[in-house]
Amino acid sequence: MTLTYLGVHAVFVLPVLALLLWRRPTLPVERRRPARAALLLMGTVAFAYTTPWDNLLIERGAWAYGEGRVAARVWAAPVGEYLFFALQTALIGLWLHRIGFDPTPVEGDTARLPRALGALAWLAVAGVGGWLVLAGPERFLYLGAILAWACPVLALQWAVGGAFLLRRLRPIAVAVGVPTLYLWVVDRIAIADGVWTVAAETSTGVHLLGLPIEEAVFFLVASALVVNGLVLFEWALLRFRPRPAGSTGSDHPRTPDDGTDPAPGTALGTDDGTVDAATDHDPTPIAD
Repeated sequence: MTLTYLGVHAVFVLPVLALLLWRRPTLPVERRRPARAALLLMGTVAFAYTTPWDNLLIERGAWAYGEGRVAARVWAAPVGEYLFFALQTALIGLWLHRIGFDPTPVEGDTARLPRALGALAWLAVAGVGGWLVLAGPERFLYLGAILAWACPVLALQWAVGGAFLLRRLRPIAVAVGVPTLYLWVVDRIAIADGVWTVAAETSTGVHLLGLPIEEAVFFLVASALVVNGLVLFEWALLRFRPRPAGSTGSDHPRTPDDGTDPAPGTALGTDDGTVDAATDHDPTPIAD
């Protein structure tokens, strides 16, 4: 098999996106606009935040592309690379909505301890990444750059909604893990075919089932960034929306075990992330 970068998208990414769109879930009326806005926002942020990082690493020689495998370049990166920023975000986001999640706030979602501990832990890892880039051995450049790029944003996400993310750990793990595993396979095939190669001089040389560990870490943290961002966006809209004048205590977030159901149409899934067939919803899908 001889693939181009655009061929990787055509063979491995676009068909999965088409399948996820075909099997997309029906969201409640109240969640359709926020879900679409979240996907658009995450795609825009991913493009803007990743573009300079990606191009600078290409210029540093962290990875390269096979002869004749790219159609055109903008700056140092191929056009297919920019497409991947958006396609990966869409793939992960559609998978997240396929399995379902409940953004309904509950008591304890803003607890300080898990937020602070999570943020500090990710900031510490970001600091390690920054040191590896600036002062560490050359072979840790790519790994350090990944940590310095992703971990400050993960720290911010946990500072905002760490307690909520911790309570939703199981569905979030599934939402992150499945696309990560699939993208590992796609990446491994592309590297084996010579579409792109990771430079030995700027990587550790450690492999996971034939995949450079840096690539494995990248897809893991990138998936986590997208999933966390999408669920926190909807959660924050519900948590911090203005209260109607004269609202009563019934408008406050429910507790995890008080037996109070969220208002009809406000959540797609149950507390464990599974789809609740009894949820009141309009039959219009997430994307019309």
